[in-house]
Amino acid sequence: MNAALKEFLKNGFDKASTNEMVKEAEISKGSLFNYFQNKKDLYLYLVDYAYQIIDKVYERIDFTERDLFKRLGNVGLVKLQIQKQSPHIFDFLTYLIHEDSEEVKDVIDQKYNVVFKEGLTKIYENIDYSKFREDIDVQKAMDILTWTMVGFGEKARSEIKPFDEVGEKQLRDWESYAEILKRSFYK
Repeated sequence: MNAALKEFLKNGFDKASTNEMVKEAEISKGSLFNYFQNKKDLYLYLVDYAYQIIDKVYERIDFTERDLFKRLGNVGLVKLQIQKQSPHIFDFLTYLIHEDSEEVKDVIDQKYNVVFKEGLTKIYENIDYSKFREDIDVQKAMDILTWTMVGFGEKARSEIKPFDEVGEKQLRDWESYAEILKRSFYK
């Protein structure tokens, strides 16, 4: 799967080569097509797999936590743990937004709208916004938090060695950034 993800990331759907995938995975082309009828079937399988990963992220989030900073920290930690298991999956999800192949775009758009819109609604649902200062535009603060989380995730991901334990260090690092932002945004 990782070989196929890498190839689609590198070349997009239209230009991706199943020859490169099987070479990287060290399997025969017959083995690949034993499971998938063609490149499109493989691609759509990976799209479904990627969206299942997103569902796993949502399943592992503590939605009883009403503090936005703590919830976002939990989201980031879950993503890091999953990223360790499937190193290219979140890159692939990001890439899907920009896929322009007519052969697969409609399917991606339909699934994207459901998975991400519902997910973002869940993440920001039941948050205690009364903790924010009155002079703060909460939407802009949430944008800043989201951008910080994305940047933090990229930084943390680049520092993770293949067999490192994802968790305590990343959590402490996030908490130090979150504390700075919390002092800026909260009462």
